[in-house]
Amino acid sequence: MKNSLFVPLVLLFLISACNAPTKEAQVPDSPIEHAFSLDYKKPDFINDQRAEKIKTLAEKLQVIMDEYAKENHIPGIAYGIVVDDELVLSSAVGFLDLEKQQPASTSAAFRIASMTKSFTAMAILKLRDEGKLNLNDPVVMYIPEMDQTTYLTQDAPEIDIENLLTMTAGFPEDNPWGDRQLDEPNQMLLDLIQNGISFSNVPSYQYEYSNTGYAMLGYIVSQVSGKPYQQYIQEEILAPLGMTHTYWEIDDVPSDQLAIGYRWEDEEWKLEPMLHDGAFGSMGGLITSIEDFSKYVSFHLSAWPPRNENEREPLKRSSLREMQTPQFPRLNSNAKNYNGEPCAIVSGYGFGLGIYQNCDHQKWVSHGGALPGFGSNYVFYPEYGIGIMAFCNLTYTTPWPLQKIQQMLFDELELSPRVLPVSSILATRKTQVAETFQQGEDALKADIFAENFFLDENREHRVSEISNALDKAGKILEVTEIEPQNQLRGIFRLKGENGDVAILFTLTPENDPKVQQLLFAFIEKEED
Repeated sequence: MKNSLFVPLVLLFLISACNAPTKEAQVPDSPIEHAFSLDYKKPDFINDQRAEKIKTLAEKLQVIMDEYAKENHIPGIAYGIVVDDELVLSSAVGFLDLEKQQPASTSAAFRIASMTKSFTAMAILKLRDEGKLNLNDPVVMYIPEMDQTTYLTQDAPEIDIENLLTMTAGFPEDNPWGDRQLDEPNQMLLDLIQNGISFSNVPSYQYEYSNTGYAMLGYIVSQVSGKPYQQYIQEEILAPLGMTHTYWEIDDVPSDQLAIGYRWEDEEWKLEPMLHDGAFGSMGGLITSIEDFSKYVSFHLSAWPPRNENEREPLKRSSLREMQTPQFPRLNSNAKNYNGEPCAIVSGYGFGLGIYQNCDHQKWVSHGGALPGFGSNYVFYPEYGIGIMAFCNLTYTTPWPLQKIQQMLFDELELSPRVLPVSSILATRKTQVAETFQQGEDALKADIFAENFFLDENREHRVSEISNALDKAGKILEVTEIEPQNQLRGIFRLKGENGDVAILFTLTPENDPKVQQLLFAFIEKEED
């Protein structure tokens, strides 16, 4: 998964690459609100066979999931894999209802618990995009009972909506207490707030998982929209996505489609109480199927890459990407990858979603769900256009052997991420850099260099260093294609008889971008 050309240059170019800004293009709905480039080329897949490859896993994945269910005493599991906007692989093992021996299926309805949180976050961003609230609005604007709050310290900032979204309000981690509040009425939530919420941290200081914060967000959605939270989600998010078999109340689910929740205790399955919907529904109340939820996963995947294309309901792509942006990042230096090898991970919570990136530069977005009787999870890989999901009906249970599934996807199938095309200006400057680089004493005389270029290091020094690198390389046999890092930065090589000269350059933010930085290194030819 690592760029083969970039690897030898990591030490040389690391600081430059890490500190550089990134660019993101957006196209708003009509009427057009800003100009945009018609030359922009979006990243895309080369020789795309993702769907075909993943379909070949069907039999092996079924065996793995069946074994996992038996090993962990899980009555039933439903699972699926999405590629872009298609559910390309889905199946189920075990039972929805042990008493009736009702088989699990991809159309069966499981409670997905905390996976509901991103729907709540999406509703908040939709209201924000419509100008009905701001993320930095104090929560007390929408929940007046918050004026009774006693903060931990005198210098504590007032809790705002973004604190609730990112779980940085300072509330204590409230699993499993919060799970048992699912069916409480709104008045219980308001009384809880009125009586004073206890704090474990000062707001905006540290991430800590809070179901209560997301219950408060659901109440804000209802206050701002003028509709009950559940109705708003149904009409403004589920309906546009075509999620017609997703429910809030267990009594609304057809009896032959409802997964019954169990716990494993005393070497036997015992029924868990099936909780009804209520004020805490916005933190974990949704009931859905693999087939329906796949549409939601596809919608999140549609946020990538940024591109010139019409938006679709219910949320614009830039806001979806905002949901998938980590806040308060944390480093796990002791993490391991799916092969059990040491591989540090940086993680953070976005808006109703967890975001992760590992030492192999692989990024994924995820959220689990757990309630009495149920366990669920979904993970999607934005750069690969792939999402995986699984639901089960056993209390607080991970519904899959995730590392085995990841190993199949990325090692066995060797799936590759999108490739960024070369922008027109980058291609032009690459040709010019390659030409002027090889002109001996006349090198670097072209009018393509920014005003800082020869102030940072004079021309004589640069030409001397270039001459030394070219002498080591010998006769130049080939100029490689440029590998773009973004629209205005890339790497290419001059391939010589004795080795290569690897060249990285970065362009300025001017309307006619110039070369502001040029780094190069001789790389000795490896012996056969």
